[in-house]
Amino acid sequence: MSRSRDRTEDFKDNLRTVALSLNYDESKVAAIFASFIMHKPRQKSPFTKAALMTLESIEALEQFIVKHRKDYADLHRTTQHERDSIEHEIIVFIKACKEQIDILQSRIYDEDKSGSSKTWLGMRNDNSHADIVAHKHGVVLILSERLHSVTAQFDLLKGIRFQDAINRAIPRRKPERVVKSSSTDVSSANHLEMRESGELPPEPLRVQQQLLDDETRALQVELSGLLDAVQETETKMVEMSALNHLMSTHILKQAQQIELLYEQAVEATNNVELGNKELSQAIQRNSSSRTFIILFVLVLAFSIIFLDWYDSF
Repeated sequence: MSRSRDRTEDFKDNLRTVALSLNYDESKVAAIFASFIMHKPRQKSPFTKAALMTLESIEALEQFIVKHRKDYADLHRTTQHERDSIEHEIIVFIKACKEQIDILQSRIYDEDKSGSSKTWLGMRNDNSHADIVAHKHGVVLILSERLHSVTAQFDLLKGIRFQDAINRAIPRRKPERVVKSSSTDVSSANHLEMRESGELPPEPLRVQQQLLDDETRALQVELSGLLDAVQETETKMVEMSALNHLMSTHILKQAQQIELLYEQAVEATNNVELGNKELSQAIQRNSSSRTFIILFVLVLAFSIIFLDWYDSF
């Protein structure tokens, strides 16, 4: 028996000779040799790239919320306009992430209908295709749940801000009532004094009373303006909280639907596997029954021939 010989070194020498004849330098030759040992990483599919990009966007959103949490919740750190701008940026970010998840979901449906999804080693198989579709649905479900958890953190911050706005609005309503009641008491007392005395007050007292009335009216106007601003802020906060809650509810419903689709895809995969097993068993039964019939026919034919030969004698 002849012994095998390792020709790897000869192959490398020939490869080096050919590379040098093609004017390759040592770096290119070393890169060629390295490619035999360390293969290039497999190129990611467009779905995987989009999913990773969506995950990075959600993580960036979470980092943004954590970074501006104190600025948004603490009333003494930032102004109302700055908090509104932070909230607007977060809402835009959430909508962008939601749109990316919807694009991934629609891409899964399109690939499933057209049958253009790539399988392992490029081989088309029903089982592998169902597994890939189920895996993609699972990825979209994980992204939806991650986005829902991030939006839940933002809902907590909005609840804190809304509660602070209510707490600031309630104490400001009481002084206004007190001022109104005090102004009415002062005016009524002055009228009573004027009626009791039956004569007009002196000029300095009249000027002082006029100034006091003007200050009271200005204070009432200022307090009413502040109250209107607080009420408008409360209305906006309630509307934005309702919209955010509605969006979170829709995201949660979509996550539940995706989870249901994932379970159905897994169940379909199991059904296909069971069907393949049943088909293989049916093929085996068919082959065994065919063999039995052939043997029976052969035995019967030989029996007839033997009986005919026996009768001839």
